[in-house]
Amino acid sequence: MPAAFPGGTSVTRLSVYTGACADGLEGGTPHLHTASTEGYVVIGGHGALQTLGTHGFRETELTAGSTVWFTPGTIHRAVNRGGLQVVVVMANAGLPEAGDAVMTFPPEIMADPGRYRAAATLPEGEGEEAMEAAAMRRRELAVQGFRALAGSAAAGDHGPLERFYDHAVALVRPRVAAWRETFERTVAAQARHTAAVLDALARGDGAHLRQSELLESPQSAETRWGMCGRLRTHDVLGPVEPGQ
Repeated sequence: MPAAFPGGTSVTRLSVYTGACADGLEGGTPHLHTASTEGYVVIGGHGALQTLGTHGFRETELTAGSTVWFTPGTIHRAVNRGGLQVVVVMANAGLPEAGDAVMTFPPEIMADPGRYRAAATLPEGEGEEAMEAAAMRRRELAVQGFRALAGSAAAGDHGPLERFYDHAVALVRPRVAAWRETFERTVAAQARHTAAVLDALARGDGAHLRQSELLESPQSAETRWGMCGRLRTHDVLGPVEPGQ
């Protein structure tokens, strides 16, 4: 059986950032995904999800038990109004970790791949204070761009948003060949496996039932600095049998 988490998804525990941005709101770094749908299952605290797309700006309240998801192209910003804790379920395990996310930096940065990489990349081998400072600078820059996009859309001008989408595509385009390989190993493999199971069942063949497995993806021991908050990840691409 394929070892990937069901459906080729990934699972992450997210503690949404605190500390106010220039607009007075606490929370994450606004961004979108170019290929992957993302889901939030709220397990604690409360806040909101701000989204922006061709439909306009929207704010959705989040409380424990809320389950929302958003498709590629939906710019999203998690707003923390008190201990917001989320289990994030991402489609296409491996793609979001490989650069599928694009942050809403101002247009002069979006138009320059070198400047974008410099603004988006956190320093390696630095202490926690330096990492936090870099993550907050990155967040502030993306909030600046997000507010400008939302303001233009509210005024009926979707030109800046359309240009942002074009820049996002240009930024990720060089990665697509590698993404396709990851997709084939995870999501496509899961779909092919299910198709084979259905074919076997239609023949009255239940051999796959005798090859059942229980797998586990332990939570990482350490948190890392993500776009929306501190993350605890699960290695869904390399699961183990429980107890190993």
